[in-house]
Amino acid sequence: MYLDNEECNTVVSQFKRRLADIAPGSENPLSYAVSQRDKSTLEMVKDAIEYKQTLLAYQPVMRAGDHSKVAFFEGLIRVMDATGRVIPARDFMPVIENTETGRQIDVLALRAGLLALQDNPGLRLSINMSARSIGYKSWNQMIRRFLNRDKTIGERLILEITESSAMTVPELVADLMDELQPFGVCFALDDFGAGHTAIRYFKDFYFDILKIDGEFIKGIADNADNRALTAAMISIAEHFNMLTVAEFVENAQDAAVLTEMGIDCLQGYYFSAPTTRPSWLHNPAVRASG
Repeated sequence: MYLDNEECNTVVSQFKRRLADIAPGSENPLSYAVSQRDKSTLEMVKDAIEYKQTLLAYQPVMRAGDHSKVAFFEGLIRVMDATGRVIPARDFMPVIENTETGRQIDVLALRAGLLALQDNPGLRLSINMSARSIGYKSWNQMIRRFLNRDKTIGERLILEITESSAMTVPELVADLMDELQPFGVCFALDDFGAGHTAIRYFKDFYFDILKIDGEFIKGIADNADNRALTAAMISIAEHFNMLTVAEFVENAQDAAVLTEMGIDCLQGYYFSAPTTRPSWLHNPAVRASG
């Protein structure tokens, strides 16, 4: 007895699935592997939230005019896996950012940052958020509770929203700014240049800080094209009275070129890696200097 072509293809397909451990309905081993990895990542983050294994790592943003002085710190969310390893946001945020878990992470990052501001009266701190959290009940309740409790917190809080996230719901971002800026809260447009911001939105937004994406910063001392693009972004920021921050500054040459170009602040491993144990966290006498 012989199988016809259709029956033969079915048998071969089933055999390949068993060998690759691919779920029925999936014919692409790579797609299956990616989906399994994403599922594992999501479960890891959910476990970290359930068992309170989240924390912030802090990285200083330095003044370009004096590289020894901190303008403010950025608080970067981290989770710990089952072995106790600290996992940076870049390894899990793309998987969870459009899920309920992503909103929960935003709330935890905000809470940790607000507590740090509450406990360290001289600290200025930026916290990352996504436009997905605008209108999220827990996030809104959290920030308003702290702002009403301590009037100085708003004056020292910076909320960072990525360019791509802001462009998904620009009207909601503008509304959030209207609500929180009377408390003194500043807003930073993060990863500028990596997305597709419509320039016309600049007149509607009230961003105080423009953070230029590291893609244009790394190796800028030896890249004339990136210098031209960065100069254009600095010019836009100056027109709208925005403070400029260069991200991913990794060497002295790039730092010197950026300073000469007129950038306001510098952030990157050349100055300091993010740390979960900054000296001021346990020693309030050590402050950011601005």
